[in-house]
Amino acid sequence: MKGIPMQTGVLRVLRATAASWWRHKELRRSGQSLLAQRLEREAVLRDLGYLKQAALLPNAHVICGEGGTFLHLGWTTVSTFAPIERFPLAALAVARGTPFIDIRPVTDVTAFANLPRVAQDGSVDPEPWGPGKSVSLTTYIDMVEGLGARILNDPRSHQSA
Repeated sequence: MKGIPMQTGVLRVLRATAASWWRHKELRRSGQSLLAQRLEREAVLRDLGYLKQAALLPNAHVICGEGGTFLHLGWTTVSTFAPIERFPLAALAVARGTPFIDIRPVTDVTAFANLPRVAQDGSVDPEPWGPGKSVSLTTYIDMVEGLGARILNDPRSHQSA
């Protein structure tokens, strides 16, 4: 994509992804091209909204494990059973700077399952252990990294000590 503005590249990927969906292909095959185009435009606009949220929300992050890839956007989660390499929306978010937590190297599944969740709305529990507890994204990254996860676009490196 050298020489192509990032926004153009993003739109190309999102359009190609929307056009490749089986439902849109079937609509085109059955002669309903206008409906397919409308649905594809709606999908692209929705995904652009997700990318905007990923860039703006302080606790937004992408996490990838054996069970799939999840783009966490506060109270909204977008996911697939595929690895990030086959989830263009999540890959775009990471390419644009959203923190990425790769938990595929984590071997202690029990310890991982017992971690608190990332706070969705910015509120953090003073005692972060136990069911339903939440922590900040940076605290969560500290915890999951201790279990062997790989971190890209680490938000901790942007904080002053």
